[in-house]
Amino acid sequence: MFLIVAKYLIPNGYRGMAVFPFIVMKYDFDKRNETFVNHEKIHLRQQIELLILPFFIWYILEFIIRLIQYQNKDLAYRNISFEREAYTKETDLNYLKNRSFFQFLKYIKQ
Repeated sequence: MFLIVAKYLIPNGYRGMAVFPFIVMKYDFDKRNETFVNHEKIHLRQQIELLILPFFIWYILEFIIRLIQYQNKDLAYRNISFEREAYTKETDLNYLKNRSFFQFLKYIKQ
């Protein structure tokens, strides 16, 4: 895992993103934000489980489905199964040590 600060690569309204094996963030201070880094590490694990490219395909397709469902891009984003898992578990700094494979599947249903 590599932490990179590149504020111009991050879309407006977001602080960072994970693209295996990198965590790209808008602000240098987020390198020390354990919750933020843990959130992105959860995404890295999800990407590894789905062999990276299928993760992004699923992510985009689920975003489109949620956008149709909620008619709101912020609600659609927050309800993507990958994001739901990451936001729910981001404060548990030991989560990845005990996480079973494909845990994001538990977050698909509403």
